[in-house]
Amino acid sequence: MNPPATTLAFVESPVQLLNVLEWAHAQNERAPLLDGVPTQPARGAASPSHGAEALRIIVLPPTDPMSRGQLRRVTGIARDEGHTVHWQEARGGAGAPFKALAALAGRVREAERIVVGDPFSRFVQLLLVPARAKELVVVDDGTATMEFLAQAGRGERLRRWHRTGGGALGRVKELAYAPVSGTARRRLTPAAGRRVEVFSSMPVTPLPGMELKVNDFGWTRSRFGPPRLTKGTDLVGTSLVETGVVDAGRYLEAVSRLTRQHGVTRYFAHRRESAEKLRALSEATGLEIVRPDLPLELIARRGPVGRTILSFPSTVVHTLPYALAGTGVRVTVCDIDPAWLTSTATSRARTFLAGVTDTARDVHRLPAQAAPAAG
Repeated sequence: MNPPATTLAFVESPVQLLNVLEWAHAQNERAPLLDGVPTQPARGAASPSHGAEALRIIVLPPTDPMSRGQLRRVTGIARDEGHTVHWQEARGGAGAPFKALAALAGRVREAERIVVGDPFSRFVQLLLVPARAKELVVVDDGTATMEFLAQAGRGERLRRWHRTGGGALGRVKELAYAPVSGTARRRLTPAAGRRVEVFSSMPVTPLPGMELKVNDFGWTRSRFGPPRLTKGTDLVGTSLVETGVVDAGRYLEAVSRLTRQHGVTRYFAHRRESAEKLRALSEATGLEIVRPDLPLELIARRGPVGRTILSFPSTVVHTLPYALAGTGVRVTVCDIDPAWLTSTATSRARTFLAGVTDTARDVHRLPAQAAPAAG
């Protein structure tokens, strides 16, 4: 099938943008052949390096500086690949979302294929209302893809797994927004005349009529590495404290215990981890705190990286085995003890985190007794 004349991608995080680049690379890998040669973009179209399909990518940046910095770096890589990237501010002021919607609505209506990185994003859901695209693609925004398919399959409104109720005002807002969320869910569900694809590294089952393509990080592996391996162990941080799921004190105990037991020397911070928390971790453990300027899959692939990478249940326990395939790096996941959860954590948080660990492929799992003890 020839690529549509207009492909529009919306991303809000560095990981989403990386996965759009992976999707574009995979599109080229399975492009139709003409006399044994992949078809090329039309005359006058952008000509990406390495042959990937040229995309128009709209970056809708968050407000936190770390995410914005990583996005700037990955945006530069995307432009080097030949894609057109537009930076559109949609946050940071009362009028910003409305200005962004007005600026983008025309492009959304004209797009023949739309790629989204976060189906839970309210702004993306608003953009899908005027969409007329015959093809929609969802690329990973981490483990949230697992929850997206589960909720869509049950016909539920799209809601992040760690989000709490928000009180009476929150419920009123949810009810007022329900028509938009419902429209977005229908747009992202296969129907007559509309094709929906999920491009994912996660262990997911597509809905009836939905296509699933595996993201094996072929672009990352072709462009970076293999990495030089160090003798130490690296630990991947998580923002579960910042999202209100895990207690800060329990998390500090967990990191301290893992550092002692496994000879951890470096801590790769999640882009949403607070400076105060990281300072406390450094003082308590002596770890070198690394603030990556690119998604961890790229950082690890470029190296240097430890021969063992420890992680709590998160996206990287699914993505790093693909990105680091054949390098000899051992990825190990540490379970979240239920005693670490805060009193406001939802019951869904416990089962979701366990599912992230249980479904990880090609990773090692720490025995239960190796996890930090409660109390």
